[in-house]
Amino acid sequence: MAEDKAAKKPESGGKARPETPPSAAGRSNDGSLPNSVRQAQETAVHIASAVGQGADISPLSANTMAAQQAAARQKAAEEPPAAAALAGKGKTPPAAAGDKSIFGLLQLKDFRNLWFTTLISNLGGLVQGVAAGWLMTLITSSQSLVGLVQGATTLPVVIFSLWAGALADNFNRRLILILSLIAMMSASLVLAILTYMGWVTPAILLFFTFLIGCGNAVYNPPWQATVGDIVPRDQIPAAVSLNSVGYNLMRSMGPAIGGAIVALWGGVTAFVLNVFSYIPLIGALYAWRPQYTRPTLPRERLVGAMSDGLRYVMMSPNLLNIMFRSFLFGLGAISLFALLPVVAREAGGGAFLYGILLGCFGIGAIIGGTCNIKIRAQLSSERIIMLSFLGYAAACLTVAFSPYIWLSCLALFPAGMCWVLALALFNANVQLSTPRWVVSRALAFYQTASYAGMAAGSWLWGALGDSYGTGASLCICGICLCLGAAAGLKFRIYDIGTINLSPTDPMREPELRLDLQARSGPILITLEYHIAQKNTADFLQAMTERRRIRLRDGARQWTLLRDLEKPERWVETYHMPTWVDYLRHNQRSTQDDLQVIAVLDKLNEGSAPPQVCRMIERQTVPLANELPLKPSAKLF
Repeated sequence: MAEDKAAKKPESGGKARPETPPSAAGRSNDGSLPNSVRQAQETAVHIASAVGQGADISPLSANTMAAQQAAARQKAAEEPPAAAALAGKGKTPPAAAGDKSIFGLLQLKDFRNLWFTTLISNLGGLVQGVAAGWLMTLITSSQSLVGLVQGATTLPVVIFSLWAGALADNFNRRLILILSLIAMMSASLVLAILTYMGWVTPAILLFFTFLIGCGNAVYNPPWQATVGDIVPRDQIPAAVSLNSVGYNLMRSMGPAIGGAIVALWGGVTAFVLNVFSYIPLIGALYAWRPQYTRPTLPRERLVGAMSDGLRYVMMSPNLLNIMFRSFLFGLGAISLFALLPVVAREAGGGAFLYGILLGCFGIGAIIGGTCNIKIRAQLSSERIIMLSFLGYAAACLTVAFSPYIWLSCLALFPAGMCWVLALALFNANVQLSTPRWVVSRALAFYQTASYAGMAAGSWLWGALGDSYGTGASLCICGICLCLGAAAGLKFRIYDIGTINLSPTDPMREPELRLDLQARSGPILITLEYHIAQKNTADFLQAMTERRRIRLRDGARQWTLLRDLEKPERWVETYHMPTWVDYLRHNQRSTQDDLQVIAVLDKLNEGSAPPQVCRMIERQTVPLANELPLKPSAKLF
C-alpha cells in the first residue's frame, strides 16, 4: 500500500477551465499530483531559497510559471501533429488561417496528397468490383453466387473491424495503412494473373474478393482515425465531408468506367488497373511523416484492447445512440442500392439506365458533402439526422409510387444528399466525442454497426421485394425510416459543443515501497470522502457520473461504501487487473472529466482532495517473500 502524498490542495493554475477549482485541475484521475503541479512545488522551493538570499521575486511566480507550462502542454495536446509542427516553426496551418470551406483543407499538403491519391485508389476498387461481379456472371449462372461477390466484400468489415480498431490504437497507424494496401495489391495481382491464365473458378473469385475485403476492413479504422492526426480538431467535420465528396465522386464515375473497361478490354485489364491504383496512395503514405506521441507504457494486448474499446462505447451514452441510429439508417438506406437494379429493369431499361440512377444518387451525395459544413452551422445534429431519415424516406416512397423514371431520378438527388449528411455526421461525431487513445476502436464499432445494418437491409428489402414487389418493399422501407427519425425522441444525437478530450497532466507515479512489476496485481484503490449530510444528494449525483467515468476508462468492481458509525464517511473503491492497467487508467482521464472531480472536491469537508490508498490484493495468505520490499526501502 502506498499513501497519496498530495493531501494539500494545489494552488497553482494547472487548470483546464476557468471555472474548475485548482483542487481538481491540479490532480489526476485518482487524486495524485500531476507533473506540472510537482514542478510548481519544486519551483516554489527554488524561489523561496532565492528570497532567503535577498532576491526580489514575486510570490506568484511559481504558480504563474506552472500555469504557463500546463497551458502549453494542453495546447500541444489539442493540436494534431501536423499543426503542432507548423506552430513550432512559427507558421500557421493554411486551413486554419484561410479558407474555412471543406476545400480549404486541400491547402494542407499532407491532407491534399492523401485525398487525391485516395481518389485514385477508390476508383480502382470500384472498377475491381464491377469486374468481379461481371466475371462471376460469365463463369456461373447462379444468382446466389453473383450476390455473394458483394457479400464477400462487406462481410470482413463486420467481422474484423473491432480487431483492426484495437490494432490501430496500439500500433503505428501509418504502417498499418501501408501494409494493408500492399496486402490488397498483392491479392489483386494474383487474381489478375489467375484470370489471365483462365484458372478462376467461383470459389477462387470469392476467396480473393474476401481477401481484398479483409484488407479494407483493416485499412478503414486507422484511415478514418488518421483524419484527426492531419487536421485540427475543429476541422474534422469538414475533412470527413470532403472524404465523402471524394468517395461519392468516384462512385458516380467508377461503375461506368469499370463497365466500359470490362466491355472493351475484359476483366483482366480491370484487375490490373486496380493493382496500379494502390501505388500512388502507398507512395503518399510513405512520404507522410506523422509525429506520433511515444507511449510511456507497454502496449495493450489485443483482446484486452478490444474489451476496453467495447467498455468505453458501452459507458458512453452519446456513442451508443450514434451506433444505434447508424444501424437504423444503414438498415433502411441500403434499400435503394439493393433495389435500383430491379427498378431499372422494371422500367424497361438496362445497365445504362441503372448507371444513370446511380449517377443521380452520386451527384446528390456530392452536393450534400459540399454543403455539409454550412448545414451543420445552421442546424443541430439531431435535426440533421431527423431530416436525413425523413428525406430518404420521401425518396423511397417517391421511387415506389412513381410512374415516370425521370421522377425517380429526381428523387435520388435528395436521397444522395441525405445519405452523405447522415453518415458524415455520424463519423465526425464519433471522432469528436472520443479521445485519441480509443478513437480507432470507436470508429470500428460505428463501422460495424452501420455495415451490419446495411447487410441486414440488403437481405430484408430483397426478400420483401421477391414476395410483395419492389414498390411494396420500398414503401415499407420508407415507413421504417420514418420510425428511425422518431427514434430520436429516445436516442437523441447530441451536439458535441466545446468538450475537451485532451488528456490531463501526467499523473505523478507514487513512490512505492513494494517491489511491484508491471503485471503485478490485482490492485485495489480506495478514496475516502467526508460529506456533510446536507450535501449527500449532490454527492451521490456526482458519484453517478464518477462511476460511469471509472468504468468507461477500465475500472473493475466499482463500489461505494458508507460508514455505519460515521455516516459522513464515504469510501469509493475499484479494482484494476495489474499495476500497469492502473497507470493506463489514469492516463485516460480527460480535461472534461475534471469537472466531476471539482464537484467532489467542493463537497468534501474542507474542499480537500480525498485520501487515496493503493493496495495489492490477495485472496489467500501470501508467502513472506512473495511481495518483497524494494532494495532501497527502509523499515520505520
